[in-house]
Amino acid sequence: MNDPRFASIDAFAEQNRDAILRDITRLVAVPSVEGTPAPGAPFGPGPRAALDKALEIAAELGLATHNADGYIGWAETGPVADGQKYLATITHCDVVPEGNGWDADPYTVRVRDGWLLGRGVADDKGPAILTLYALKYLKDNGVALKYPVRALLGVNEETRMEDVDYYAEHYEQPAFCFTPDAEFPVCNGEKGGFNGEFVSPVLEGGIIRDFAGGVAHNAVPDRAFCVVAVPASRLKAGAGLTFTEENGLTTIRAVGKSGHAATPEGTINAISLIVSCLLESGVCSETETAYLQVLAKLHASTDGSALGIAADDGLFTPLTIIGGTIECKDGCLRQTFDCRYPTNTDADKLTAAMQAVCGTAAKLENLTSRVPFYIDAGSPAIQTLINTYNEVTGENQKPFTMGGGTYARHFPYAVSFGPEHADLPLPEFAGPMHGANEGANFDKLIEALKIYILALLRLQEIEL
Repeated sequence: MNDPRFASIDAFAEQNRDAILRDITRLVAVPSVEGTPAPGAPFGPGPRAALDKALEIAAELGLATHNADGYIGWAETGPVADGQKYLATITHCDVVPEGNGWDADPYTVRVRDGWLLGRGVADDKGPAILTLYALKYLKDNGVALKYPVRALLGVNEETRMEDVDYYAEHYEQPAFCFTPDAEFPVCNGEKGGFNGEFVSPVLEGGIIRDFAGGVAHNAVPDRAFCVVAVPASRLKAGAGLTFTEENGLTTIRAVGKSGHAATPEGTINAISLIVSCLLESGVCSETETAYLQVLAKLHASTDGSALGIAADDGLFTPLTIIGGTIECKDGCLRQTFDCRYPTNTDADKLTAAMQAVCGTAAKLENLTSRVPFYIDAGSPAIQTLINTYNEVTGENQKPFTMGGGTYARHFPYAVSFGPEHADLPLPEFAGPMHGANEGANFDKLIEALKIYILALLRLQEIEL
């Protein structure tokens, strides 16, 4: 590393290791799944409490803070005057539900073999604390800033991203923004997103009494159950399935392997295990069977080929689709899906293909979509980030595109920038983002802090 500033950055990051761990632990301890809106808490009390805690930590670090009506907040190195260009980072303090399969309390950070375990250590509370310490470095060292820096703290990223919509409506956008909510080195493009529900007809005269599973539409479910009015002896056994009988009803329970909807490789969808069991057992009514056959095509492969929607444009990774949650409501089954698609398809094509699969057995409801976005990898800010990453790590990486959806697409000039490492295997005791025992390598988080500080310094040196 030839940059003379790096010695100071390295010393700062190492000296603050204990404090960073302490503050990540404090923020993770606040359960912040979206809840019922309340005055001053538009996304529920949990996200608001997490925002308050993050701003409290920022104030303790000597940073100026602002809470924008509970929709979003920020810390900054100094006031941003009207019309003044500024830089921003954006992380989020909300999390997906804890789900099942944890070895310990999801909201108590554990340290094991250099890994932090807890809901949000990777997505995105750990990175949120890193951005606050990056600003602390700028403040403590009296860095003269051409562009003030604002560390935005969102609280609605995991569901609708209405926090950044609120910000765009009420505040000037940054000249450039990066979000530490993905993988290194630099992600300069994100697939489109297509979400909705497969809804059954009203199921009368069948054998299904209840069916539930999953914790979020954008996570592969690792638990599901279904209550059916048939004896267990008529059900086909399978891996991950257990049956219990009581009062003439059988409860089928399934255990799979969870993971993020954007990277479903290696996951096992618990809902699909039950769907397969019911179809192979041949116990359902004609209406139930027809609907389950639609779900079987959804779950058959995560590339959408069974639904006739597979797509690959050579720019992004191929299309993915997963079934996230299922519930029985008003006599109907409702299966959510989460699809991430490249540029050679669109929501209209996906809708038409999936409606053809549904026929009269199911209908599509609550459809939403977002188009892919892409920023030229040769642009000055992105080159600054990728060069900084490569110099700090000694690697020779290039920007990439991904299936995940981050805040970056909501800003005019933005990318996602770490801190995850796709090539770093998870230990047996740690899980992925959105999974049980969510883990983050602490040394890599500290390295990311160094990268962020140096990148923010270098972004001051280019024209935005």
